This record gives sequence, C-alpha cells and structure tokens, in this order.
Amino acid sequence: METVGRFAKAVNGVLWGPPMLILLIGVHILLTIRTRGVQRHLLRAIRLSVSKDSSAEGDVSPFGALAASLASTIGTGNIVGVASAVALGGPGAALWCWLAGLLGMATKYGEAFLAVKYRVKTPGGTMLGGPMYALRSGVGSRPLAAAFAVFAALASFGIGSSAQAGALSGVLNAQFGAKPFWTALAAAALAALVILGGMRSISKVCALLVPFMAAFYTIGCALVLARNAPFLGESVSLIVRGAFAPRAAAGGFAGASVMAAARYGVARGLFSNEAGLGSAPIAAAAARTDSPERQALISMTGTFWDTVVLCALTGLTIVSSAVRGPEAFRGLSGGELARAAFETIPAIGPFFLSVGLALFAFSTILGWSYYGERCVEYLFGKGAIPPYKALYTASAFLGGVLPLGAVLDISDTLNGLMAIPNLVSLVLLSGVVARGARGD
Repeated sequence: METVGRFAKAVNGVLWGPPMLILLIGVHILLTIRTRGVQRHLLRAIRLSVSKDSSAEGDVSPFGALAASLASTIGTGNIVGVASAVALGGPGAALWCWLAGLLGMATKYGEAFLAVKYRVKTPGGTMLGGPMYALRSGVGSRPLAAAFAVFAALASFGIGSSAQAGALSGVLNAQFGAKPFWTALAAAALAALVILGGMRSISKVCALLVPFMAAFYTIGCALVLARNAPFLGESVSLIVRGAFAPRAAAGGFAGASVMAAARYGVARGLFSNEAGLGSAPIAAAAARTDSPERQALISMTGTFWDTVVLCALTGLTIVSSAVRGPEAFRGLSGGELARAAFETIPAIGPFFLSVGLALFAFSTILGWSYYGERCVEYLFGKGAIPPYKALYTASAFLGGVLPLGAVLDISDTLNGLMAIPNLVSLVLLSGVVARGARGD
C-alpha cells in the first residue's frame, strides 16, 4: 500500500501540476465567457433553489438534488484545505481560492446543464445522468464515458468514504476522546441506513443536514471574527495585497510569492467546490425538472455557498486570528492553523471546529455514495448496486479504524483522471451550454 501511495503521489505531482490547474481555470473562463457571465444570475438562482417544480419528471426536488451535491462538496476541504492553502501560499491564497469559486460557478452551471439535457429515464422511472451520459450521447464517445464512470466509482471508496471516515474518527477522538472503532462503526451504520434508501433518502437527510452544518460552522466563524473585529480591515488588506504582490514574512505567516498564492489558492478552491470534477452533476440529473437551464442555475449556487461563502469565511477567520496574535501562528501548517484560530475562543471555538469537521465529513460520505452508485449502475447495470453499497459501507468502517494515508494520494489521482473526460465534454459541448444559457 505504501508503494502504491508513493507512486500515486508522484503521479499527482504531474497530474495536478500547473497544466491541470491551467486547464480547469481555462474551462472556468471559457464557460464564463460563452454563457455571458452566468454568475450574474446568482440571486435568481438562489430563489429557484428554494422553489418547487412538482409537475416535472425526476426523482427528488431541485433543492434535494442541490443538497445532495452540497453534502459532498462542503467537506473538510472547506476548513483544512483552505488552511493548507494559506499556510503554503500566504494570506493571498484565500483570495485566489475565492476567485476560483467565482469563476467555477460557470463550470458547475455547464456540468448540471449537460447532466439534465442528456439524462435518461429507466424503465422503473429513475432518472440517470452525469458526465458519462453527456460523453456518450453528446460527445459520442463511449470509451471516455466508461473511463469517467470507472474513475469516479473507484474514487468514491477513497475520497468519498474511507478518507472521510478517517477524518471523522480522528476529529472526534482528538476533541472528545471517542474510540475510533466505535466512531467508525456508528458512522458506517448511520450511513448505511441512509444509503440503503436510495437518492430520495439521501436527499431528504442532506436537505436537513446541509443547512444545519453550514449554519453551525458559520456561527463558529462569526464568533471568532467578532473577537477579531478590530483587525478585519488589516486582514482583508493583507489578503488582497498578498494575492497580487510578493509578500515578506509577516503577521505570523512565512513569505510567499504571487505564484505560490495563486497556485495553492486555486488548487484548494478547485478541490473544495469540485467544479470541473464531474461529480455534482450526477445528483443534478435526478432533480424534478423539465428545464436543464433551471437546474443548472440551482446547481451553480452550490459553488457559491461552498467556496465564495464558506471558504472565504475560513480564510478570513484564520488570517484575522493570525494578525491579532502572530506569535501563536508562526510555524503552523494546514489544519493546525484552523485549530489555532478557533482556539482563540477557549472551549467553544474548538467545539465548533470539531463538530463542523465531523458533520462535513459525514455528509460527504452520503453524497459520494450516490455518485459511485450511479457510475457502477452505468457500467454494470442495476444488479451491481447492492454489492457496491455493501463495499462502500465497509470501506467507511475500515477508513475509520485503519491508517490509510496512501488513500488520499490515490484518491487525488482518481479525481484528476475523472476530471479529464469531464473537461473534454465541457469544452466540446460548450456551444450547447452557451445556447441553453441564452435560451436558444
């Protein structure tokens, strides 16, 4: 396993290097231009996300589909990922993360539009869609469609279940002393109860869980920011200046170049919101709607809430805390920065951080189970779903009790590989997306 992990890490150095980041940002910009800045319809999109389209065909409500996709995208990357970006790229990385989310809204729009447009209805009345169907029917490439499904199905066992269960067990053990075995068993059992009910069950739970956990974490950030209120102006200035100008060591942070700020900020932003990865549109395809454009707008709000709001809150919370007390933040890395920021409010702060991380990790387990299930069904048919669910639940348990450091590296590799065919479909079908955005 260690050998495979080292190989995956070496592959990731190439796969997730500058070419991939440039490709992702390039697709974000391309779709922003071709849709004539679809982000400007954000307020309308938010209103649509809480309205019903009960007369249309689909498995779940539009909001239910959005909640299921948010369950997977709002994860530990919103906290630890942003903290790592700031540690490696300086405060300016927070702004680049935010910009990646702003541009990524157009890509999320395009993915969801194609997912609904090319979805199919099974004899049992279930709606199936996602990049594999857009690649098969829109692009006309069955090999690329199969490749996406294979990579996404395999990735679900890593980034979707075992890695999240490991993070969940680690957080609860550190904060409350909970034994990893019992945490993993409880997480796997609760996930199984939800997953066995299919998309309707997942969407109902996520529709309750996602708003609660987002609000809970936001309250925690607000408490820290209220304490740091006198330093917010200086913190915002530091973030903006650090994004566009080389910065010397200051405010508890090491020096960083503009390239480092951009690289780590963009990378963590992309990992957090999954725009371009191709996972979220699988949930969008299940929405009860007759309009690809309508569901695309609703799905676009997911990137807004995930990156433009929550990641920005995390970045500002960390930077303002470091500006207030720089000595306590020197030499810290990744998750240590986030924990140090919340520890500025004794007892309450670490509680909000730990529970927030635990909820984010559990929701990701639910969301990714549906992605993997649909990819397995595409490849092997409906009969493969029960064995997949059993394996997925088992991987969640094992991830909570075993040291699976290499799993994260392997998952990053699979994420990169599944992104490539999805980006191909977005580029080749960008004209279809553009016409839909114009109402043609």
